[in-house]
Formats: sequence, C-alpha cells, structure tokens
Amino acid sequence: MLATIDKHHVNGQSMFGETPEGFEQVLLGMGCFWGAERILWKLDGVHVTSVGYAGGTVTTPNYELVCSGATGHAEIVHVVYDPKVISFDEILKVYFENHDPTQGNRQGNDVGSQYRSALYVYSDEHLAKAKAAATRYEKAYGRPVTTEIGKAPKYYPAEDYHQQYLAKNPEGYCMHGPTGVSCPIPQKVSV
Repeated sequence: MLATIDKHHVNGQSMFGETPEGFEQVLLGMGCFWGAERILWKLDGVHVTSVGYAGGTVTTPNYELVCSGATGHAEIVHVVYDPKVISFDEILKVYFENHDPTQGNRQGNDVGSQYRSALYVYSDEHLAKAKAAATRYEKAYGRPVTTEIGKAPKYYPAEDYHQQYLAKNPEGYCMHGPTGVSCPIPQKVSV
C-alpha cells in the first residue's frame, strides 16, 4: 500500500499537503531513493522531502512492480524548498555531485531502469536550467550525462516504510556520496 502517513519523520512537515506559497518543487532520481532523500532533507532551505515513483506507465506503481522493471518508473525524491534560502541552481549542484549521472539504468551495484538518473521539473525556466546544468556537468565529468530531464510527470508516493528510511534505519543501505566532480553554478552578472 502506498504512503498513508503524511508527517515527515525528521522534521514533522506535511509531505503531501499543499506547497507553501513562494516555495518550489522538483523531482529527483539519483538511484536508490533512501540515501538520496537523506542528502536532500539535510539541505538548508529544504522544507520537506518524500520518496516515490515517477516517469512510468502504470497508474498504480508499488515497490515490487517498480523493482520488476515492468512499470518504467524511477525511484524519485520529491523536494519542496524555499528559493529564498536555496536556489534551484544550488539544488542542481547537490543533485549532480552526489550520484553518477553517466551510468544509464544503474547507480553502482543497483541495476535497472528504476535506478536511472532522472530530473523532473515544474516550469520551463527550471527545465532550461536543468538542461544547462547537465551540459556543464557533462563537460566537467568528461563523460556523457544520461540523466532523463523533462517536465514533472505524475508522482506516486512510495510506501510508508520507505519514507525517511535512513532516519528510521540509520545502518540501512546507502550508496550515495560525492562523486568528486564539481558541478559549476552559473555566475550572476551584476549590472
């Protein structure tokens, strides 16, 4: 059964309520969603995170189906953040630097389309910025970036036990961490 608990285990915020006025959101696929979510909920300016599935063809995805590879969904972290505290470019920097966006349908030992690098946005402005960041990172990395970038499809929250998994299971599996390759942020031009 998909998520029924609404409160974030770490910060108590509503994971599935309305996005607060002035806040923005993004869907990020970085392989296994457990470690990715922990990286993102720790960022200053992130209001709330949750994990789920997006980018597939089935309207009732669950962990078993998604892991079978039959649905086309990626494991995703939904991030709601305050752009007055953390910019979209800063989110992109953390995103690209903490998984390998060049591996296609895998992250390390995790293999399958559900572990692909995916970045889904809610505005044309963010779509342009995401594509530009991927281009910058590809140049810095020296290998083709395979990240699937597009407008946000329907997001399906994952089962309760996956939400903030590493806060509930501190010794749980996590393969995320810095790649050692910096993703440059565009410099602001002062007039």
